[in-house]
Amino acid sequence: MENVSGPPRDDSATRATRDIRLLPKAHLHLHFTGSMRPTTLLELADKYGVHLPDALTGGEPPELRATDERGWFRFQRLYDIARSCLRSAEDIQRLVREAAEEDVKDGSGWLEIQVDPTSYAPLLGGLIPALEIILDAVDAAARDTGLDIRVVVAANRMKHPLDARTLARLAVRYADRGVVGFGLSNDERRGMARDFDRAFAIAREGGLLAAPHGGELSGPSSVRDCLDDLRATRVGHGVRAAEDPRLLRKLAERGVTCEVCPASNVALGVYEKPADVPLRTLFDAGVPMALGADDPLLFGSRLAAQYELVRKHHGFTDGELAELARQSVRGSAAPAGTQEKLLAGIDSWLLDG
Repeated sequence: MENVSGPPRDDSATRATRDIRLLPKAHLHLHFTGSMRPTTLLELADKYGVHLPDALTGGEPPELRATDERGWFRFQRLYDIARSCLRSAEDIQRLVREAAEEDVKDGSGWLEIQVDPTSYAPLLGGLIPALEIILDAVDAAARDTGLDIRVVVAANRMKHPLDARTLARLAVRYADRGVVGFGLSNDERRGMARDFDRAFAIAREGGLLAAPHGGELSGPSSVRDCLDDLRATRVGHGVRAAEDPRLLRKLAERGVTCEVCPASNVALGVYEKPADVPLRTLFDAGVPMALGADDPLLFGSRLAAQYELVRKHHGFTDGELAELARQSVRGSAAPAGTQEKLLAGIDSWLLDG
């Protein structure tokens, strides 16, 4: 449970006067297909004759509860159906442009979008063409919107570790085209982290940051495995580290950023309600956090909504929200000049309030 005892952490009396959308921030946990607008999914499904289940057409986020096998299968099935609607370079370009537009509205000044190109390769001409189409779309969206966008290539832990090595080599090959990190996604209860250690070594040796998923559907041990076996720079989610004080100290001492996605934690049944997500525990322990939207197509809320959730359900003051934004910037792969600009904007957000 979260720690709410002790004196106020910020002497600012204005808890909810500043517009969260105007707070500069970095977005470090956004999945490719999951970033799609619901209206775009409906249009693409109609274009390709894809039948969408009610859970993807009803306007309300589906009830997922992926903490059991049936719930995870339901989540994965919905994601796969949505992904099947992305069939051309034009579809990819539209998705990335619209994701960037949504991020700009929410105050993002830096976006790292996560993608497994093998998922799109069958419809886009192969693995290399798929990644090049994605990177071209990122370049175009950055020009159109002014948002700095980079890519984290993610392996699927449900597949063979040799596949992950192939992806790691590909990611390194395109490091000069906008790939900044290497991840490991899908159900963290499957596949041992250490089985993917060589893939992450390839990525690190190629200058990419390591950002595997851990500590959401599985407990603190999965976060520890990310640190010890994969030498993670960041951990996707990581919230279950709150159950282990020694692990919290380790994360804080190493400065490992947890990409916390509170809305998805609740939607997937990891926590019953927003107030149960242990954000305050991580924050008070000095663990850097970067709030993320994860899969807004399925979870129903984008980046700014995560900050609003923290404000509403955890009592974070504007000063503390600004510190969360700073942590997201510092945990990003953004170059020093971009980080300085965003950090100055965060300071201005506080002063102008």
